[in-house]
Amino acid sequence: MGQNPVISARVRHIPQSATMKIADIAANLRREGRDIISFSLGEPDFETPENIKKAAKIALDRGETHYTQGSGILELREAIAEKLKTDNGLDVTSSDVIVTTGAKHAIFEAICTLIDEGDEVLLFDPAWVSYEAIVKFAGGKPVLVPVSEGDGYAPVEFQSHITKNTKLLVLNSPCNPTGAVYDERVIKSIAQTAEDHGIFVISDEIYEKIIYGAKHHSIGALIPDLAITVNGFSKAYAMTGWRLGYATAPHSILQSMLKIQQHTVSNATSFVQRAGIEALSGDQSAQRAMVTEFQTRRDLMVNGLARVGIECVLPKGAFYAFAKVARFGTSEQVTEQLLRDALVAVTPGSAFGPNGEGYVRISYATSREDIAEGIRRIEESLQKESNT
Repeated sequence: MGQNPVISARVRHIPQSATMKIADIAANLRREGRDIISFSLGEPDFETPENIKKAAKIALDRGETHYTQGSGILELREAIAEKLKTDNGLDVTSSDVIVTTGAKHAIFEAICTLIDEGDEVLLFDPAWVSYEAIVKFAGGKPVLVPVSEGDGYAPVEFQSHITKNTKLLVLNSPCNPTGAVYDERVIKSIAQTAEDHGIFVISDEIYEKIIYGAKHHSIGALIPDLAITVNGFSKAYAMTGWRLGYATAPHSILQSMLKIQQHTVSNATSFVQRAGIEALSGDQSAQRAMVTEFQTRRDLMVNGLARVGIECVLPKGAFYAFAKVARFGTSEQVTEQLLRDALVAVTPGSAFGPNGEGYVRISYATSREDIAEGIRRIEESLQKESNT
């Protein structure tokens, strides 16, 4: 059967999210009564901290259920600006901030603002597949730049990938799917290259707070005239369902992003914005406790995989292990086998670009008990397969 001509070419060419596809299959199997352990979805299993939920409830009871400014309420933009100054060294004010319906939408707005037909966008491979999809939607050409696994998935020398059509580079540190955190040397090198060639940089910093024994560096502090810094609340504060993000960018870019927002979603949800103020300005102990628990889970996962004979670079951030499974089959084959035989859901590395083949992304944003049981099932399944 051919492609449906009713659907626009720009949408026909966008692949389904592999992460969400696997999560949907796992959810359907659970509804059938199957005991599925899911390592596929990048979602903290913690509840949103009580003080944040309380702030939203108070806003609801106050009747804050109407439109807000398209760019977000002033108090939240002020809190975000203060956070960006304190944590990231960005010299911004509330007028330099836009509040969005999640970090993904901020990235969508930024790419659609910057990219014209034929513009090239550099993505460090393995790249988050949504970047590639949005670039294609905007008419741009994604260019995958290889990374070096041995150096914690740091980008290799990428100047050879720059052409006269290169307009944008997307940076994600801490990184999905590898858990890499780029050190200061790497960030400075990328900043210098971007400045030398006049390339804009979208810095996706959504996992900034989930970091282990490393230091986060914001490229926007080095090249403020070229950087669009994107962040949000989903990962750090277990607020995935609240859909709240933000960005800061040079004025003309930010105003163009705002136009897209005004004509699509209008504004982020009113009472959720009040919760965002509390997340940034309130008690941070719950957030710190989550990170401590994630580190414990990371060690359980990586050590467990090593016992099974599966290698992965130790993640320094986020909550993913990018595990090398090539000796057991392709990433798709291993994913299907684990779901079918072990009732364990992972995400195939091939979903993150060509260099992701031979890997699976395993999320440890789940309980210690599930990690231990999941590792046991993985070992049993792979051993059984190798003996047949």
